[in-house]
Amino acid sequence: MHHFTYKNKMLYCENVPVQDVADQVGTPFYLYSTATLKRHFQAFETGFDGMDHLTCFAVKACSNIAILNIFGQMGGGADIVSGGELFRAMKAGIDPRKIIYSGVGKTRAEMREALYAGILMFNVESPQELDRLQEVAAELGTRAQVAFRINPDVDPKTHAYISTGLAENKFGVPVDEALQEYLRARDMENIEIVGVSCHIGSQLTQIAPFVEALRKVKGFIANLEQEGIGVKYLDLGGGVGIIYNDEEPPHPHDYAAAIRDELTGMECTLILEPGRVITGNAGILVTEVQYTKVNTGGEKDKRFVIIDAAMNDLTRPSLYGAYHEIIPVRESDETRHQVDIVGPICETGDFMARDRMMPETRQGDLLAIMSSGAYGFSMSSNYNSRPRAAEVLVSDECFQIIRYREEYETLLHGELLSVLD
Repeated sequence: MHHFTYKNKMLYCENVPVQDVADQVGTPFYLYSTATLKRHFQAFETGFDGMDHLTCFAVKACSNIAILNIFGQMGGGADIVSGGELFRAMKAGIDPRKIIYSGVGKTRAEMREALYAGILMFNVESPQELDRLQEVAAELGTRAQVAFRINPDVDPKTHAYISTGLAENKFGVPVDEALQEYLRARDMENIEIVGVSCHIGSQLTQIAPFVEALRKVKGFIANLEQEGIGVKYLDLGGGVGIIYNDEEPPHPHDYAAAIRDELTGMECTLILEPGRVITGNAGILVTEVQYTKVNTGGEKDKRFVIIDAAMNDLTRPSLYGAYHEIIPVRESDETRHQVDIVGPICETGDFMARDRMMPETRQGDLLAIMSSGAYGFSMSSNYNSRPRAAEVLVSDECFQIIRYREEYETLLHGELLSVLD
């Protein structure tokens, strides 16, 4: 459920006309609904009522500090994968004791930053990472709290690029090798074992892969206990999908019920890393039609709608072939035509939709690219030297710019003219 609806044939975000935001901010821009963000976070949280748990929002999904601050105020933590995301989470006011650090390539500098901050734990993903973390913690005279990310070799039934729990993926330590790493870690003076972690992928639409992975992890925890190694935290990652088109993902409460059933009798704090399921349908990308044209000469005429948003603003359609619903900001009953909705970047892969049925669309019309709140702005770039879009947050009848549109001068930040001959 989200708070983007038509009223009197105009698209609203909560009680703000999207057209009004466009008139003041210009296009393209990302638009987020506070009510939807809070509703989705609360829906996820309440499924685990009565269990010791910590919901750590996956910062990579949507990293604006205003949005992170909302989740922090609701008691949430952060799942981070870089030093930059640690910096953002801290600036957003998230308690460092509610921050967990994932990712396969942590540098020494990033480890130091996280240890100085006093984060809850590192999800270690390789033997060499464990060795490095021991060295860095020893240099600082502290102990690093760790879980190992176990790779359970479970097929998440999702896009290959966002599958993370198969043996062929780069993430985690194979479950058959992980026990040896826990035994090594137990003997390290500056390492404290506190948990086990597992994350099998993103945009999952079935509960069964979660349950299969959890059962493997439970078996592994039993092996740890036989070695005298106890764990305080079980990090099950995120990955619950959303509706982009015709998907039927599990409701967060159904996901929670399945997890609760499997964890009966286990005494540890559950850590969850939702991202897309919280912000995906809470944001849209608003764009203006620049031109329409028809190319002839092929097997059939081809209609194009050229907009001012591009693959640098929202890369998912080009990168994953992902579907996003696209609707006019002014509701239309006009005849529908099959069109390609494309951006201005000099790439044939710069499209938002191909062969999409759309009502008659004219120069100057506004379109809303739905379900863009996750992996939208956070994956955007400056390709073709395009300034990144503005971000705007709505709350009831008010809206606020939470990131100004970049200017040309911003594009040159850090660059210098060469003085070399």
